[in-house]
Amino acid sequence: MSRIAPLAPPYDADVEKALHKWMPPGVAHEPLALFRVLHHHPELASRMRVLGAGLLAHGELPALDREIVIARVTARCGCRYEWGVHAEAFGPLVGLTREQLEATVTGDSAHPAWSARQRALIHAVDELHDTATLSGQGWAELAEHYSTGQLLEFLVLAGWYRTIAYVANGVLLENEPWAAPYPGPADPTIRANRSR
Repeated sequence: MSRIAPLAPPYDADVEKALHKWMPPGVAHEPLALFRVLHHHPELASRMRVLGAGLLAHGELPALDREIVIARVTARCGCRYEWGVHAEAFGPLVGLTREQLEATVTGDSAHPAWSARQRALIHAVDELHDTATLSGQGWAELAEHYSTGQLLEFLVLAGWYRTIAYVANGVLLENEPWAAPYPGPADPTIRANRSR
């Protein structure tokens, strides 16, 4: 059970309007539990929405690469909630295969599902997760494939989804009923394979 219960309908008019902004048009699902938890602090939620929406809808990184980063960051953090949401709602839309999604949880940067560019992303996410920095080699590998603006966006994207993982994990947010099932061990305290 979540430590902070997501708000439930009927919502106050301001909350209803704010939650509507978080969800893409035409989505049949209730607003995500994460969004409904964040709206216990409306000011914080409104500030977070701007960055989150900007990264998803207005970024310079290719959508496929963005989703690989999100899946790997959330997998390394053991955030089943956010991993499942993105694996179901965004992964198929951008061309992530089931093999690749599973590899974000159970594989490493050498997994055969990844291209050279994608290996650089996985390696960089793992370095950031483990050390909070990038080695010269990690940076050089990314710089072969991305512009300066995209490199900055990558760093913000990885950090943003680590923040989201902290929130979802910290409040023990339960998975959305429609989210993709998380591959790997049943024990949520076991994190993704860290070997590289």
